[in-house]
Amino acid sequence: MTARPPALIFILLLVAAPAHAEPLRLRVATWNLQDVRAEHADDPDHPRLQRIAAVLQAIRPDVLLINEIQHDAPDGRTARRFADVFLAAPQTAGAEPLRMQVFAAPSNTGVHSGFDLDRNGVLDNLGPGRDYAGDCWGYGEFPGQYAMALLVREGLEIDADAVRTFRTLPWASMPDALLPAVPDTGEPWLEPEASRSFPLSSKSHWDIPVRLPGGATIHMLCSHPTPPVFDGPEDRNGKRNHDEIRFWAEYIGGGAWIVDDAGGAGGLAPAASFVIVGDLNADPLRGDSRDNPVGRWLLSHPRLAPDPAPRSDVAIQRIDDVATARFGLRVDYALPSAGLRVVGAGMEREIGDASDHFPVWVDIEIDAP
Repeated sequence: MTARPPALIFILLLVAAPAHAEPLRLRVATWNLQDVRAEHADDPDHPRLQRIAAVLQAIRPDVLLINEIQHDAPDGRTARRFADVFLAAPQTAGAEPLRMQVFAAPSNTGVHSGFDLDRNGVLDNLGPGRDYAGDCWGYGEFPGQYAMALLVREGLEIDADAVRTFRTLPWASMPDALLPAVPDTGEPWLEPEASRSFPLSSKSHWDIPVRLPGGATIHMLCSHPTPPVFDGPEDRNGKRNHDEIRFWAEYIGGGAWIVDDAGGAGGLAPAASFVIVGDLNADPLRGDSRDNPVGRWLLSHPRLAPDPAPRSDVAIQRIDDVATARFGLRVDYALPSAGLRVVGAGMEREIGDASDHFPVWVDIEIDAP
C-alpha cells in the first residue's frame, strides 16, 4: 500500500473538517420613551418621535424593549406604527432604517379596578384624571397608557406560541408578598375582594422567546415595575416595586407558585438563556426603593452574569456615569444570564429632549449551535 504524502493528508483533513460558524453578536437594549401616545405616532412628522428613531437608528439594537408607549387593543397599534413609520424611515442623512417586528400585549395601566385602591375616599371609574388613575390596577389615566412593546430586527423571530405573560397573576399568590397595611391599625390596605384580584404587575411581566439564526433561543424577560414613590407611609408602591422585581428572581429560580395568564405553571427552564430588560424603577445604591430589590434579588443571583453596568462618558450636571435617567438614578437595565458572553455595554446620553431616560444596552455573543 502506498503511503499518502503528509501534505496531502493535511489538505484532506482541512476539507473534511466542519466549518465553525462565527458566534452571533446580539445587542439587547431598553429605553423608556416617556409617555408616547397614539396621537404622537399618528403624526408622521412628530419631532420627538423622529429624534427617538434617529437615536435608535444610530444605536442599532437587535432587540429593543420600549417602556411607556400606549397599548391599543388588540395588537398594539401605536408601537407598530412607531416601528413602521419612524424606525423604518431614515431620520438623518445617510441613516440606515431599522425594520423590526413588534410584540405588544395588554397592560394593567389605566384598567379600572372598581375599588378605592388608594383609599382617598373617591371612587372615579370614568376618568380621565388622577382619581381615576389611582384606582386602576396600574396607574394610568386611560387604558393602555405607559405600556410596553418588544421590537426585534429582521432575521430574528419571536416565538409567539411560546410567549408567557403574567399580567393577571395575583400579588397575594407570591410567597411572603409585601402586601401593604394601614399604618395606624395594621389592617390590610386592600379590601379582601380587591386583594384576591390585585395583580402583582403594574403593567405586565413577559417572557418572550426570540429565535436566533441557527436555531438557538434567548428569552427576553420584560417588565416595568411601578415607581416606589407617590404613596404614603404604607409604602404600597415601594412594596409592589420590590415584589415586581423579586418576581424575576423567583421566575429564573423555577418558582412553582407562578402561573401565567394562560394557566401554565412554573418558572423558566434551568438551561434557558435570557436577558432581563426594562425600566425597573430602582437603583441598587440610591433612591427610594425598598430593601434594594435590584441588588438583593438580581445582581447577586447565581443565574445572572456579573453586572454589565452601562456607563457614559457624556457628562450631565449632577448625574454620574452610571445614572440612566436625568433624575440621577440607575433604573434601566439589560441583565444577561450567566453563560452568555458579555462583550460590551453602553448608554447614549446625547438624545436632546427625546426622553427623560437614556437608552441602555448590552452586547452579548452566542455560539452557533
